[in-house]
Parts: sequence; structure tokens; C-alpha cells
Amino acid sequence: MYELKTKENDRNVIEFIENVESPKKREDAYKLLDIFTETSGFEAKMWGPTIIGFGSYHYKYATGHEGDAAIVGFSPRKAKISLYLSPGDPNREALLKEFGKHTTGVACVYVNKLSDIDVEVLKQLIQSSVDHIQGIYK
Repeated sequence: MYELKTKENDRNVIEFIENVESPKKREDAYKLLDIFTETSGFEAKMWGPTIIGFGSYHYKYATGHEGDAAIVGFSPRKAKISLYLSPGDPNREALLKEFGKHTTGVACVYVNKLSDIDVEVLKQLIQSSVDHIQGIYK
């Protein structure tokens, strides 16, 4: 059976951020930590070795696959900062048009640095994602 690798764990969030190599990414990670904590209302937890997640929910697919995931989160990776926001959020696309310089994947939004984006729109994206996920997974 498939074992999910990205699980909530007891690793220290501050210690993880302190080990981010780039001083600018480390500074942005601290700012994101504050933004996500304040906006989501959840405490930061490490998910896997590199994702800082906020809140959690349990999902179960029709295939029988189930697990737990962070509601929202981010990871200050070497190339870009990954923002984990609900891909099914009906407000996502409209908000991303106002967001600033970014690229998207299936579930992630990627930014080079915080100064490339509108932080107020980020807060709206976070809140909208939290509301969306909590509406589906009560």
C-alpha cells in the first residue's frame, strides 16, 4: 500500500528556516511564517522535511486512498518559494491575476521572492484556501 511521505512531524520550524542557505529566502520565509500564521489562524508545523504547513484535514478519495494534508503552507526551496494553496478554490484564478509575478503548478504557486507579489492578495489567497478546504472537509 502507498505510504504518504509528506506527514506532519515534530521538526522545529524555526530551525528549518535558520538552515535555509539564501539570506534573502530565509528573510522571506520568516515573513511568510508570520503572514500564514496570522492569516490562517493555525500554528506552523513541519510537513515532511521541507514544507511548513498550517492546519490539517483528512481526505479520502473514491479509490480508497486517504491521508492527512496541511490546509495551506509554503516551502522556501532553492529555486523558488513554493506556496501550497487549494487548487480547487473557486477564487484562486481571479486572485492570481492580481497577485504579481508567479508561476503555477497543479497545487503550487511559485514565486521568486516576496517583493514580486502583493502580500495583501497572498493573504486573500490563504484565507480563501482555508475557507475552501474547511468547507469541503468539515
